[in-house]
Amino acid sequence: MNTAFLKGKTALVTGSTSGIGLGIAKALAAEGANVVLNGFGDTAEPLAQVQAAGAAHGAQVAYEEADMCTPSEIETMMANAAKRFGRVDILVNNAGIQHVAKVEDFPVAQWDKVLAINLSSAFHTIRLALPAMRSANWGRIINVASVHGLVASAEKSAYVAAKHGLVGLTKVVALENATGGITCNAICPGWVLTPLVQKQVDAKAAAAGISNEEATKRLLGEKEPSMQFTTPEELGALAVFFCGPAATNVRGVAWNMDGGWVAQ
Repeated sequence: MNTAFLKGKTALVTGSTSGIGLGIAKALAAEGANVVLNGFGDTAEPLAQVQAAGAAHGAQVAYEEADMCTPSEIETMMANAAKRFGRVDILVNNAGIQHVAKVEDFPVAQWDKVLAINLSSAFHTIRLALPAMRSANWGRIINVASVHGLVASAEKSAYVAAKHGLVGLTKVVALENATGGITCNAICPGWVLTPLVQKQVDAKAAAAGISNEEATKRLLGEKEPSMQFTTPEELGALAVFFCGPAATNVRGVAWNMDGGWVAQ
């Protein structure tokens, strides 16, 4: 690929102040894309990291504090991004939360929140981004699903339902835009050492009275044959590939990067 082949494009990445989203944002900025970050918590450090990643190519970075549960705030975020940069060329739907409980014990409010953030928010960003992408006859929509968009695990009903839904939404959007310059694909990671997963490791260590290292081995051993975490940098590289010329006819895929999880 040519150096900074995304220069002049604008990427919006939801849930990008840490973890997978931040890794993808940095990778896109490193290819010259302007980046709109979204998320909660500390913003100064993520903004600085993405700015540094794109500094060599003059990439600009902005931040939108939209609550991805709230359609009106999503609409404002998308409008602000378009106002500042012209349009959103690359949309990465990464925002996500998790809650673990058996179906009969699953709090209704948590079910609604997981579905809103992990699935409905992607519907809203996509519907708002598509008109400008169609006018330009170019767009890349990347939905960060999960291996749980392909297979299930117990006590993760809302998350699994949302991620399966996100894979389905990806396919529909790809089909509806199959003859034009817009592609839509999903990334389905296995275990990635994000703050969300670190909490699960810590909980497993505390519950079993074992070291964090041993808890990590047990977590990976349950599902991931490679016995290693996927990194945000690897996922960022895959997102960059989806935006490049080699992926022009990659449409509607659910690309798992999972250390062999679903190969079993």
